[in-house]
Amino acid sequence: MSADVVSIDIRRAYDAWHAELSVDGDADAPWHRLVRFHLEPGRDLAGKRVLEIGCGRGGFACWLAGHAERPAEVVAADFSATAVHLAKEFAARHHVAGVRWEVGDIQAIDHPDASFDTVISCETIEHVPDPRRAIRELARVLKPGGRLFLTTPNYLGIYGLYRAYRRVIGRPYTEHGQPINNLVYLPLTRRWIARTSLRVVQVDATGHYLLWPGRVPVELPRLNEPRAIMRWFGLHSLVVAEQPLAARLGGQVAFAPSRSRTAGP
Repeated sequence: MSADVVSIDIRRAYDAWHAELSVDGDADAPWHRLVRFHLEPGRDLAGKRVLEIGCGRGGFACWLAGHAERPAEVVAADFSATAVHLAKEFAARHHVAGVRWEVGDIQAIDHPDASFDTVISCETIEHVPDPRRAIRELARVLKPGGRLFLTTPNYLGIYGLYRAYRRVIGRPYTEHGQPINNLVYLPLTRRWIARTSLRVVQVDATGHYLLWPGRVPVELPRLNEPRAIMRWFGLHSLVVAEQPLAARLGGQVAFAPSRSRTAGP
């Protein structure tokens, strides 16, 4: 079977998956809360060109566009045309402006090098055929001095054991029926990012759960502390990375524009 046919099949599967789900209009998923906690709006949003790739049904992109520290532009892209359609409808109903919606592949982002001041991708690279290629693309389109916010599941914990158990009994684990579910964990994601032009500046994770057969997982917030240790085992992980001011992109060295300073009194 050709790669094009596989890609079409995956796209159809994700279209069907998104069609069954609602928009997270409050942008309050655990991964969105992590990004919101670590964002510095004055640095990462205000007047900036922001890319959210893997935007899903658009709730977080709308939150970004409506922030008090308003971005100059939010480009929101997803592999699923159905997801983008639902996102556009949601934005129109809630009178959200300033978002450019696109259908796009995180493994081949259709924008030039150094196009964005801030790049955000939540819970996406684990659902594509080549996560490392996706990360290289995220680094490529980030301007010198810009920051990447990347969230993924971290299977270095109880959910990783559950995933292994499902494999042993012949019922492979999927994240709510998604067609691609790569095994990722925080130290691996961090290492993949560190092998690009980016410099990792922060890692964080939350989400420790008690799993019981036939029951909804119970979150145990107290296990988030001490954060320096327990972040390596939380299910919902975030890596924040920065593009150095002189970054090598596509074989060329890109420099951030100089910032003039006004003299003090």
